[in-house]
Amino acid sequence: MTTKPAALRGTWSFPTTIWFGAGKISMLARACKTLGISKPLFVTDPGLAGLDMVQNALATAAAEGVTPTLFSDIKANPVSANIRDGVDALHAAGCDGVIAFGGGSSLDAGKTIALAGAQPDGDVDLWDFEEGRKDWQRAALPLPIVAVPTTAGTGSETGRSTVVLNEATHRKVIITHPGMMPGIVIADPELTLGLPPHITAATGMDALAHCLEAYCSPFDNPLCDGVALEGMRLVHENLTTAVADGTNIVARANMLAAAAMGSTAFQKGLGAIHAMSHPIGALYDTHHGLTNAVVMPYVLARNRDAIEAKLARVAAYLGLTHSADGAAAGIDAFMNWTLELRSKFDMPHTLAELGVEPSRFDELAEMAAQDPTALANPVTLDVAGFRELFEAAHAGKLG
Repeated sequence: MTTKPAALRGTWSFPTTIWFGAGKISMLARACKTLGISKPLFVTDPGLAGLDMVQNALATAAAEGVTPTLFSDIKANPVSANIRDGVDALHAAGCDGVIAFGGGSSLDAGKTIALAGAQPDGDVDLWDFEEGRKDWQRAALPLPIVAVPTTAGTGSETGRSTVVLNEATHRKVIITHPGMMPGIVIADPELTLGLPPHITAATGMDALAHCLEAYCSPFDNPLCDGVALEGMRLVHENLTTAVADGTNIVARANMLAAAAMGSTAFQKGLGAIHAMSHPIGALYDTHHGLTNAVVMPYVLARNRDAIEAKLARVAAYLGLTHSADGAAAGIDAFMNWTLELRSKFDMPHTLAELGVEPSRFDELAEMAAQDPTALANPVTLDVAGFRELFEAAHAGKLG
């Protein structure tokens, strides 16, 4: 008797309903009907819109009585204009729900459109939903959402938040509403098989950053700690394989799980990695996961005294060692592992290599200090502290 790998199939209900497994995309129409959706707005990015995976999903859903309207006018870092255009498309087609299909940009845009599209005209502004405010309490509930991730990174499929660029202020704004948690997630690793190695690596580092920052957050949530720790193990054991052999369905499935776990865990909080990455992405339009990977070791070095004990536990759990002699170590072994991953994936080591200019350090530091994710960093950082971090990450100074 043979058994299937545990990572390949299942139905999970934490933090929402997740239909997980190869071929599960065939259940898209059923997911819509379960949530009472008959005319969904199908939100994806321009690169995916013409691919077979999207066209097949649209056709299969239509054949089963669900009639989607395709919307793909979104940027890699979604802006508020994309949300407004999506809401207009949703209203014009009389949609009663949203299918958010793709990577982080598609998932965030789709979820935000579901929120904004449910509000009475002129009643609320999108920025009223910025994390930390309570305006969502007076808002209408978002339209129902089915989320279908095609990358293993952001984990937006299991989150109550999105990130949207405010063009007027050049800030990435975290939009939060409890109702933006998708009602059903279809996590089908077959949809990730065509992901190029460099995107697989960058999104995988994003998943790692989510788990890492959630675990190191000083806030108390043992459930999130357990999810984050296991998420890091899945990254440790599967990311390199997924990058080297994109057809390995087990590695792809485990990375898809790790991404969902990262987003689940960071309900506890994130930290300076994201506080730095958000303004860099806003000003330079960099890939979010790649930017996280670049700044990660510099933040670890800055937070060292506050997280050393925690990362010693992580290093032990992952079986990391400090040197060739196999001596056990804590934060140094963990940092060495992240540096080895970056080198193996041919990622930049400094912000200079991303094109970040020293002349904008003051602006970036101000934006980072104001980012809500900075509040959960293990070490309190003001504008001056963030400027020092940007300088170190630009120069490649880990000491």
